[in-house]
Amino acid sequence: MNPLTNELDPLSDVLSLLKPHTYVAGGFDVGGSISVQFPRHDGIKCYAVVSGQCWLVVEGISEPLRLAAGDCFLLPHGRPFCLATDLSAPPTDFRTFLACKPKLTDGRLALINGGGECCIVGGHFAFTGSHARILLDVLPTIAHIRHESDKSAMRWSLERMRHELSDPRPGSFLIVQHLAHMMLVQALRLYLTEGPQGGVGWLFALADPQIGAAIQAMHSTPARHWTLQELAEEAGMSRSSFAQRFKEIVGNSPMEYLARWRMLVAADKLANTRNSIAEIALTLGYESESAFSTAFKRTMGCSPRQYARGCPPVPASIIHPAADNQFEAVAG
Repeated sequence: MNPLTNELDPLSDVLSLLKPHTYVAGGFDVGGSISVQFPRHDGIKCYAVVSGQCWLVVEGISEPLRLAAGDCFLLPHGRPFCLATDLSAPPTDFRTFLACKPKLTDGRLALINGGGECCIVGGHFAFTGSHARILLDVLPTIAHIRHESDKSAMRWSLERMRHELSDPRPGSFLIVQHLAHMMLVQALRLYLTEGPQGGVGWLFALADPQIGAAIQAMHSTPARHWTLQELAEEAGMSRSSFAQRFKEIVGNSPMEYLARWRMLVAADKLANTRNSIAEIALTLGYESESAFSTAFKRTMGCSPRQYARGCPPVPASIIHPAADNQFEAVAG
């Protein structure tokens, strides 16, 4: 299945571009008064509390966050953090526990201080795609999902993951990796419906039924010569109301968003397929290679051929121009 066709929704489209893979999937069951310090990380960490409760302390966030059973949280900015059952306990570097059997990194449930106080499962995801910032920069420092309805939606995955980690059998490692991916997608889905009001960016727009419908239409057929009127009709709005609302939620105009999405798709094809530039241009609605190349260079800062040779980092503003002014507050 082509990951960039109308078989997928916009969130799946973006995750397909980012190509997340599980760097670590597992969990730990801690006991007693303890504080575990984790260093700066790349990618995104997604954890959930299966039982008990603890505190999450993230560098740069003034107040610790209380986590209870069923709570899920995302850490997309890579800041150092602590998980503590007792805020007064001196932090212990997590690498101290790597000598534990089973290790924290081998897809099992590691016991720390005998366990019993708090059980946490989850994964650390790296991105093989070169566009990770289009997701990570639009998320807050901590995305905290804690509403009761959300907990019930996550419960099956959490219990299944704890079972596989506690009693590993043939195939458990692969099951845990898939469950971790499910947790990540579910957490993002829940966050965009329960996250902070007034957020600006493509992710927040997906939660708006009307604007989300227009984005779905653009992702489904990026090669179509969309007009503002046609997109407004997809959203069920007047042209002027749609243009204003889209700009308010997404941060750029519908046509700017469409052009930038086309370039992200093009960049992915240049880096990961053997399609010619002319073929890529045609699949994205450009009638000539020169017109496509001009649009690509204007958006990406280099020509398609230069990008194919070196795959330079994508500008953070390509999908969300306000990326450098994102939320630093705790969501939830």
